[in-house]
Amino acid sequence: MSERKSRLAAGGLWLGVVGLAVLVLGIAGQRFGVVDFRIALLALAAGAAIGALAALVSAVGLLLTLFTARRGARTAIAGLVLGVLVAAPIAQAMIAGSQVPRIHDISTDLDNPPSFEAVVEVRGDNANPLDRATPADLAELQRQAYPDIATLMTGKNTDEAFDAALETAREMEWEIVASDPQTGLIEATATTAVMNFKDDVAIRVTETDAGAAVDVRSVSRVGQSDLGANANRIRSYLHALRVKLGGEG
Repeated sequence: MSERKSRLAAGGLWLGVVGLAVLVLGIAGQRFGVVDFRIALLALAAGAAIGALAALVSAVGLLLTLFTARRGARTAIAGLVLGVLVAAPIAQAMIAGSQVPRIHDISTDLDNPPSFEAVVEVRGDNANPLDRATPADLAELQRQAYPDIATLMTGKNTDEAFDAALETAREMEWEIVASDPQTGLIEATATTAVMNFKDDVAIRVTETDAGAAVDVRSVSRVGQSDLGANANRIRSYLHALRVKLGGEG
């Protein structure tokens, strides 16, 4: 019986290593374009599941080794920590994703979203469409989930607002695909840090009686749900732009 208990501790650590390996392979496969993004996401989910199992097995192994004073407590602790580290980030992302609608095209202007032109050529044939036709209630889903995503009224002239908008986009480390002060349009591509996903951003600066208005649209190239990433990107951008223009942020 005591030998089985020691094997539980070792087995938990082994499972943690396997979970980590599956997780790393999924990330590497996506980053280097070796596998389809769906397979990469499946690998992340599988790695997280194995990590959770590793944490459970290690926790049981730790309790048994402590109660029997057998060797293996440190191994069980290592497996427990590794399992949690592998499973926790993915679990957190899945929980966050379950709390937002399965949409991936977010705009501050739902009636007349900023359009894409130059970015269309680099998005690829398999990218999500930009017609905002699916789902049919996209605008309403966004209103319910992200009521704070709205046009930024700057109180500045269009030239000053455009320059600040372009500089802020560069400071966000987005790839600027096109910028036209005459039309007030900026197109850029943002790359996610871990999975290297490409999301496209359109920024539109227009003149109003109250000063320049800035609208932002952020669209994921792949996937049905963005787990809230596009809304968070717009929030971060508009906050930085407010600060740059001398607002309160």
